[in-house]
Amino acid sequence: MQNMEYQLLDSGNFQKLEQVGPYRLVRPALNAFWLPSLAPAEWQRADGVFTRSSDGGGSWRWHLSPPESWNIILDAMTLLVKPTGFGHLGFFAEQHETWNWLRAIIPTLQNEVSILNLFGYSGVGSLAMAEAGARVTHLDAAAGMTEWGRQILKLNPQVPDNIRWIVDDVRKFVEREVRRQRQYNGIVLDPPTFGRGNKGQVWKIEQHLVPLLEKCSSLLDNNRTHFVVLSCHSPGFSPLVLQRLVEQVFDGGECESGEMIINETSGRQLPAGSYVRWLKTVH
Repeated sequence: MQNMEYQLLDSGNFQKLEQVGPYRLVRPALNAFWLPSLAPAEWQRADGVFTRSSDGGGSWRWHLSPPESWNIILDAMTLLVKPTGFGHLGFFAEQHETWNWLRAIIPTLQNEVSILNLFGYSGVGSLAMAEAGARVTHLDAAAGMTEWGRQILKLNPQVPDNIRWIVDDVRKFVEREVRRQRQYNGIVLDPPTFGRGNKGQVWKIEQHLVPLLEKCSSLLDNNRTHFVVLSCHSPGFSPLVLQRLVEQVFDGGECESGEMIINETSGRQLPAGSYVRWLKTVH
């Protein structure tokens, strides 16, 4: 990735070695079945190592005074990085190409563009879309993630404050939007395998994804060109599976699907989930 203070240095033995600004980190990569390409000494230079526990959480082990947060540059955007108890950092490098796709497609939609970003996490995608000219409704069930997104927005004065930050359960919010007869020109979803809403509502992707997509289909403005971007990291939800689900729910349009990947500095690639992008052009 160009102009980014992030590099995937290596992967293997179910781990990945990353340079994230000034810090070198080791985190789990459960599909990295292969052997690392770098010498063990390069891995041993890591400043922080995250180890996952059997209950789904984990812990960090630091070889220096652990940083609470720091900033990095992703293209021309400043991100606030914070190591979490789940091993996350506040951004997913594999979404980089999707953010660029959104930046390219939004200006072509003309007039005012309204986008709904579900499971929006820390808001990097929402900021990318706002920077491209969209009005974004950003939704996540965790108040802490929404506040994280607001902090990132403050670090980027070049991004218009065109984001409506909402803390709510995704399914309940979408149902209300359908009743309100709201219309969007694009919907972006990155659902987890399992999750809980802000009031304890349970989300299971294999049970709830298709009904959610069906409700989302009612929110798209069929009088204008519109799109859906769906990505996930759930086992079994391959690019072809996601594409078939989207084609089942949304009429017409064109689909492209594939693996989200992160390029290693060695030239190898680490697969990190699946995506489908659906676009319906209305003349």
